[in-house]
Amino acid sequence: MAQKAYAKAGVDIDLGNKVKATLPQLLASTHRPEVMGKVGGFGGLFALDLKKYKEPVLVSSVDGVGTKLKIAFAMNKHDTVGQDLVNHCVDDIAVLGAEPLFFLDYIGTGKLENNIFQQLIRGFAKACAENNCALIGGETAQMPGFYQSGEYDVSGTVIGVVEKSRMLDGKTIRAGDVVLGIESSGLHTNGYSLARKILFDDLRLGLRTKVPGLKSSIGAELLKVHLSYGPLVQGLLKKFNRDGQTRIIKGLAHITGGGFIDNIPRVLPSKCDVEIQKDSWPVLPIFRYLQEKGSIPENEMYQVFNMGIGMTVIADQTRAGAVLGEIKKSRFKAWQIGQVVKGSGIVRIKEGK
Repeated sequence: MAQKAYAKAGVDIDLGNKVKATLPQLLASTHRPEVMGKVGGFGGLFALDLKKYKEPVLVSSVDGVGTKLKIAFAMNKHDTVGQDLVNHCVDDIAVLGAEPLFFLDYIGTGKLENNIFQQLIRGFAKACAENNCALIGGETAQMPGFYQSGEYDVSGTVIGVVEKSRMLDGKTIRAGDVVLGIESSGLHTNGYSLARKILFDDLRLGLRTKVPGLKSSIGAELLKVHLSYGPLVQGLLKKFNRDGQTRIIKGLAHITGGGFIDNIPRVLPSKCDVEIQKDSWPVLPIFRYLQEKGSIPENEMYQVFNMGIGMTVIADQTRAGAVLGEIKKSRFKAWQIGQVVKGSGIVRIKEGK
């Protein structure tokens, strides 16, 4: 059979349909009873159960993976960045107390490669299933000449819901409240442009290179999956922020691009500051290595990277110990890393005691 004109131009619709034929099986693990319709429609359908809420507020977030994709291209490993994308989006709405409902993805590429597509979708599906979030649709665009060979871009949107009365807005945060930090797995999805410059341009390291202090190669270290805190946060809020009782957990901040310096202020009242105590948690070796080899000022490190803390919890000082204990019962490590003081809505990094 002669090749179709569109395929000759670089867009093979038949190949795209063949590759996508496995989607129903891949997405089955993410199914929720509220999902309607079938995969491949013009729009994903989700029937929100309004009986569960008095005043439901829908919460949305959209994001990408950034230049971490360059590591995935070089390692030819694409499932972990699929997980990164879902988990990052889930964490962004978790800070408002929202439960993720469904997720949609976008993949843009020059030529659709079956192996890469399957890995990405498996990553999306794995993370969605772990977050009890339905993967109900997406878009795959073939754009020849737009991307370099073997490369692509991904982005995703998550929609969640929270009861209006239980939404976290940080308004009750007061001086004396305690800041808890929950561990990250590594860089998560931020600071990769700087990390790549230091590791590959300046030091000329290879992806398989092992450096002192790291248990894995540079490539494996940089592809560690961005952790999801969504299910943990939901459990904490159910235990400590019960209706009709004083809120113990007052605010959450996802430590993404902007680090501590730019993210924690997003949940602070205008008359409160946060003081983060350095050395109150074990900073991951990758960050120490980057700081030393890149000669990066310490304050900039705390504005670019998460330094080993992926989520902060601001809790009432009377029960902060109980919240910390509950986090430690889960699969996460956590520490008391700072406190709220009177101020003007900024974060300061202070020397350890």
